[in-house]
Formats: sequence, C-alpha cells, structure tokens
Amino acid sequence: MTLNDMVKRHGSWLEAGIDEGPVISSRIRLARNVEEFSFPGWASEEENNTVWKQSIDIFENFSTPFMSWGMCDMPPLDREILFERHLISQELAQQNDSCGVFVSPDECLSIMVNEEDHIRIQSLQPGLNLRGAWEAADRLDDELESQLTYAFSPKLGYLTSCPSNVGTGMRASVMLHLPALVLMEEMDPVINGISKIGLAVRGMWGEGTEAAGNMFQVSNQITLGRREDEIIAHLEQIVLELIEHENNARIRLMNERSLIVKDHVARAFGVLSNARLMSSGEALNLLSTLRLGLDLGMVDQFSRRELDMLFISIQPAHLQKQEDKELDPDDRDVVRADMLRSYMENASENDSLN
Repeated sequence: MTLNDMVKRHGSWLEAGIDEGPVISSRIRLARNVEEFSFPGWASEEENNTVWKQSIDIFENFSTPFMSWGMCDMPPLDREILFERHLISQELAQQNDSCGVFVSPDECLSIMVNEEDHIRIQSLQPGLNLRGAWEAADRLDDELESQLTYAFSPKLGYLTSCPSNVGTGMRASVMLHLPALVLMEEMDPVINGISKIGLAVRGMWGEGTEAAGNMFQVSNQITLGRREDEIIAHLEQIVLELIEHENNARIRLMNERSLIVKDHVARAFGVLSNARLMSSGEALNLLSTLRLGLDLGMVDQFSRRELDMLFISIQPAHLQKQEDKELDPDDRDVVRADMLRSYMENASENDSLN
C-alpha cells in the first residue's frame, strides 16, 4: 500500500466505536530503548544507523506485515501525511537520518524508530478502548523484546530519554470532542482540574498544539511507580467523567440555548456548503459544529466516521496529495472549500437539516 492509497481511505481507528458521541479514539504509546546503544539524542550517527537497520531486519521477518518508511527517503509532504494521520510525531517528521516508521496496514499500530527514544510503539483504537489498545501494544512489545534487549532498571523500570516516561514508559491518551463544554465556557476549569490530578490536556495533534475543532487529547503524565493497568483505569475513570460533563453541558445547551445552537449548526452547514475560500482552522471549527449537530439529532446526512475523516482530509498535506501537486496556502483554501462544498452538496441529496 502506498501513501496515495492511504489518503483515499480512513484508518481503522476512525471506525465508529462502541462509545460514540464525545469519544473519537484511544491511544497507547510505549517508549523503549535498546540497552547496548546510547539514546538517540546522544548517540553517534553510526549507532542510530545500526538501530534503524536492525529494526528493518526485525520487521521484515515479523509475524504480521508492516509498511515502512525511512524519513531520509521521504519528501516533506509525505511526512506530513503520516503526521496528519497521527502515525508519526512532528519531531520525527522533521528528522532526516537513520530514522523512520513501521505502520500496520490498518494504521492501528505504528512504531517510530530513533525519534526521542529508539522505539516508540503506538496503538490506536476507535472509541473508548484503552484496554484493547494496550493489549495490541503489549503483544507487539513482547515480540520486539524477544529480539531486542531493552534498557531496563529493576528499581526504575524502562529507561527513557525523557524522565517523565521512566517506569512503564507508557502514555495513554483519549481524544474527545467537547464542544458543549467550550460553548458553555466550562473547559478551562475542567482543564485546570484535570492537571491537578496528574493528567495533561492537549490539542488534536498532541503536545504544543491547540484544541482546534474542540478536539482534546487527555493523557497521563506520570508513569514511574504505577502499573499499566493502574494508569489505564485512572484515565478511563476521568474520561468517563468528562463524557458525563460534556453530555450534561449538551443537555443544558438544548434547554437554555436551543435556538442559538440550531442556528449555529445551520450556519455552519451553510458556510461549508457555499464558501469559496476556507482555511483549515475555520473548516475544523465548522465541522466541529456539524458533529455536535449530528450528536444532538439536528442533522442526519452524515455519519460520525465521515465527519471524523474530514477532520484529517482537509489538512494541508492531504489536500495536496489528493491534488497530486504542491499548493500555496491561498490555493489550499480554494481546494479545501471546493472539496467541502462538494461533500455538503452530495450529503444534502440524502437528507436535510432538522
């Protein structure tokens, strides 16, 4: 499968999960390092090259097939495709030598090599399914550990480049769509409260990104001294509370501001159906409003999966890949508006706003 094939479809982690509504997806990430080599940030070029080549050999003989890309062989646009699909980090996308990624055909597993750590295993699942994501990551981790000797301390656990990852080396996160909390101006207190109990709240693309489209990632910050099941259970509990808060905020929105919300949704549909220029930020916010309208029963032309995929398809690299050429920002705004207008027109033929 090529990147051209990938952009034409959604990853399996965007399939509608059991828990719909506010929850988009669950992710488990494991940080590991190989004992006999310096960590990537301190390693020589020769050491990093050895780790990368060793990884290629291992994955070529893996029990399940993986696609692979070396960053030095990839044009910048293709790297951005992988980043926009949540398969690599921005940090890896900006590197060149002796590093890359292995991705399962369904895009639910990706393994970054020589990013901040030698090995970064990522497991993605649709909906609230941290335990399923953990089981998949754990199986892959065991298979890798049968062929590699990890840097491990009996006292501290897995050793990692960033001290906050020492211990289990695990970061668990859930992506949620929380527009009602934002509209009710209750998101800031929620974020402050979550931060006080050892969790972090970030934007759609992780650390350092804003919560565009009212999408938030909630993740653990502490790994040392805690077991994997404890981390998952704690995050699950907080996510379930967040879902309850969001659902309660939606009820209050409909009780107190029903006409305003309906107008908000109708205007979003109108702009998406008629605009000739559309930035990615504006598109994300309008799609967020439509998703809220879908959850509240105001629109029924779309599925959640379709709207969630649009959040990725409208991103700069995906647009350019679909056009098969590089576009400056102004041209991207035109193409994005054309794509969304066409999508809304087709959807309108199926049904209408309620």
